[in-house]
Amino acid sequence: MSSYRFCPVCATELVWRESDGSLRQVCPACGFIHYQNPTPAAACLIESDGRVLMVQRKYPPYVGGWTLPAGYIEWDETPEQAAVRETQEETGLQVVSTGLFGVFPWHHEFKDGQSHDNGLLVVYLASIAGGELRAGDDAQAVGWFSADALPEQIAFSSHRVALAIWLENTGHRRPAK
Repeated sequence: MSSYRFCPVCATELVWRESDGSLRQVCPACGFIHYQNPTPAAACLIESDGRVLMVQRKYPPYVGGWTLPAGYIEWDETPEQAAVRETQEETGLQVVSTGLFGVFPWHHEFKDGQSHDNGLLVVYLASIAGGELRAGDDAQAVGWFSADALPEQIAFSSHRVALAIWLENTGHRRPAK
């Protein structure tokens, strides 16, 4: 859970109070309320020949973990545009969205015990329209994985849930460990 110490409007020290049925940081001077809304991100699920495209993370958190091509949504783009952009940045591929796959919430508490991250991952199905597959941007590797050979280390819970649904939709189950 993120928190401020001082009001971003008037610089008065914030206090914790109930507001709208939840405990929130509130400014006693100007009435500012710090709402802790989820961060939106978007991803593409690209399937080819029964395999799904995945990206290996280069930077924290979860260095070396695998994800769908994904990233945060910029203020001036739709979730679908963000998913397409992030896919090109991370994989070198130009893709076309073919429809919404699903929306998956996440909550992560990082190893330092202090930082938290809450969000929504909007996943689109996509097909390849061009480009050349390569690890780019913040990826250390990219690869195609069959339903029975997904990487063990999937970085984020929202990606694990999306992949579990993909597996179920393709009639596969993740092999037992």
